[in-house]
Amino acid sequence: MLKAGIVGLPNVGKSTLFNALVANAKAQAANFPFCTIEPNVGSVSVPDNRLDILGRLSASKIIIPARIEFVDIAGLVKGASKGEGLGNKFLANIREVDAIVHVVRCFEDDDVIHVSGSVNPARDIEIINLELSLSDLAQVEKRRERLKKNLRTNEEAKLEDAALQTIYQELEKGGSVRSIKLTKEEKELIRPLGLLTDKPIIYAANLKEDELSLGNQNSNSVNEIAMLENARTIRVSAQVEAELIELGEDERLDYLKGLGILEGGLKSLIKETYDLLGLRTYFTTGEKETRAWTFRKGMKAPQAAGVIHTDFEKGFIRAQTIGYEKFIEAGSLVEAKNKGWLRSEGKDYEVKEGDVMEFLFNV
Repeated sequence: MLKAGIVGLPNVGKSTLFNALVANAKAQAANFPFCTIEPNVGSVSVPDNRLDILGRLSASKIIIPARIEFVDIAGLVKGASKGEGLGNKFLANIREVDAIVHVVRCFEDDDVIHVSGSVNPARDIEIINLELSLSDLAQVEKRRERLKKNLRTNEEAKLEDAALQTIYQELEKGGSVRSIKLTKEEKELIRPLGLLTDKPIIYAANLKEDELSLGNQNSNSVNEIAMLENARTIRVSAQVEAELIELGEDERLDYLKGLGILEGGLKSLIKETYDLLGLRTYFTTGEKETRAWTFRKGMKAPQAAGVIHTDFEKGFIRAQTIGYEKFIEAGSLVEAKNKGWLRSEGKDYEVKEGDVMEFLFNV
């Protein structure tokens, strides 16, 4: 299961957001820096209205959503790359995740301490990004030093060193690894380093409830920075999400409607993170269960079958598939077969988002 790390300065709402994400998570949410020291991990379901519809049509006994993991990582501070605020430990935790959710405080509240003394999203983002870049610079320097003895005789070492030199120059300018166009081979060579600025990122602008619908000047600042970095951004309110947990479905909808929004920011955040990681969903459905399966964009049918079980991939014969919309039009898998809408696809078929599938395989 792929992981997204929730990062940011202390007291920006990370742990409150994490608690809301996993509902029963036990991360502390206290009003002082470094209340979270060990990373908390929570598995969350990916919101998908299609699941319930498929489940009803198939009269399924069980409905199982797709899932991803979020990791609540303690707050970074200026100097983290040099060990300030237990920084090395926290940076190591970030290195282990696949994507970053950078929570940025965009609300004013005299009762909640800001580690830098004032709310300033541009400054806060710069602090975090600088620490990630400095950590990457140190990693690149160490790796290049190790490569030196092989540069004369090893072509792969030469290629890796050239890529690392390009990366180093970009990082020195304040850029990120993800902004550099590297070849597939170069990406594979640097992958073991787990460079922090190579990870895809979403900026989550944390707002008060009365500013969630339209945002404010602070969240506009986050949007501008995200646009320059070609990164994603989303508005959330940790305060609102914490309150939504306590409400029933009808009360929740009424509350959101009163705020002028259609769904909570966390639903959008989960879906955005899922997409950011290059993840897609296909379905299996029947009387026993309807289930969402996660696969990577671009996967062929045998690899997608292997998500269910490795034997499905090894013994793959063919896939019976139909798009979600066409399945709904048919009303059931049996009716789709009767209408001739269920396609038979082979090993070269690239699975599409929303495919409803059955796999035929040899044991």
